[in-house]
Amino acid sequence: MRIIIAALALLAATPCIAREPTPASIEDLAWMAGAWTQTDDRGVTTRETWLAPLGGAMAGVGQATRPDGRTSFEFMSITTEAAGLTFTARIEGQTPTPFVRKPGPAGEAVFENLDHDFPQRVIYRKCGEDLCGRIEGLVDGQTRAVDWRYRRAP
Repeated sequence: MRIIIAALALLAATPCIAREPTPASIEDLAWMAGAWTQTDDRGVTTRETWLAPLGGAMAGVGQATRPDGRTSFEFMSITTEAAGLTFTARIEGQTPTPFVRKPGPAGEAVFENLDHDFPQRVIYRKCGEDLCGRIEGLVDGQTRAVDWRYRRAP
């Protein structure tokens, strides 16, 4: 009994060591890798492809094609930066825009840049076998969002 009391006293006197949260790793986003596609009710087909993590980075490309044949492209990357994992969007005619990942659960990645006009957040989630994407933010003081539910491309 004296040993148990001595051990408890020792534990009580030992200072707690605060642990820093484990930094997010690019490998945590491996579930995003692959070719994904969605066609919405307007007939717009959106494709997004992500390469698997390699060397602390992921590369992606997005393509949206409208029924009239107009097509737009977006080049994306997720890199390991001092600020944390950073999603950078590169859209024709615009300056590359970085968004830094916020802490969150496994299977979800929320990237944020509150200084950007729209969107302020780029979000990816595992949705079963699908990849859900969302952009959101304020436009004229109102919250706006666009959602995608991608299926694996054949």
